[in-house]
Amino acid sequence: MTEEKKERWLNYLALTTVTFAVFATLATFNGGKFSTRAVLSQNRASSKWSHYQAKSLKGYLYEIQKDKLELELKEKGVELPPKIADDYKKNISYYAAKIAKYEDEKKEIAGEALQLEKLRDDSQVHSRHFGYAIIFLQIAILMSGIAGFIKNKYLWVLGIVLGALGIILFFQSFWLFMEPLFRYLGL
Repeated sequence: MTEEKKERWLNYLALTTVTFAVFATLATFNGGKFSTRAVLSQNRASSKWSHYQAKSLKGYLYEIQKDKLELELKEKGVELPPKIADDYKKNISYYAAKIAKYEDEKKEIAGEALQLEKLRDDSQVHSRHFGYAIIFLQIAILMSGIAGFIKNKYLWVLGIVLGALGIILFFQSFWLFMEPLFRYLGL
C-alpha cells in the first residue's frame, strides 16, 4: 500500500486554523467581558436612577411641607405670637435646607448614573466589535476545515482573507479599548 503524499500547504492550513482559533477564543473572552460589563453598568445605573427618584420624592415632600408652612405663616401672619412665628420660620428654613441638600445629592447621583451609562455604552461598542471579529474568525476556521477536507487551496485562501479580516477587527476592538488609556498617557 502506498501512503498518500501529504501536501505541504496542509501544514500551513493547520497553522492558520489554529491561529484563527486562538484569536476567536480571545475575542470571545473579551466580547463576553465587555458584554457582562455593559449589563452590570446598566444595572448599577438603574439603581442610581432609582436612588435619584427616592431623593426627588423626599425633596418634594419637604417642598410641600415648606409651602404649607409658608402659606400658613402668610395667612395667620400678625395673629401669631412671635414665638410661634419664629418656630414657623425655623421649620421653613429647616425644610429649605433639606430641599437644597437633596438637590445637591441628586446632582451627584445623576452624574454617577450618567458615567455608568457611558461605561455601558462603551462596553456595548467593544462587545459588538469583538463579536464581528468572532464571526469572521469562525467563518475562516470553517473555510479552512472544509479546504483541508476537500483539499482545495482556493477555499483555504478565502479562509485566510476572512481570518485576516477577523484578526484586524480583533485588534481594532482592542485598540478601541486601549485608546482612552493611550490618550490619557499622551501617547
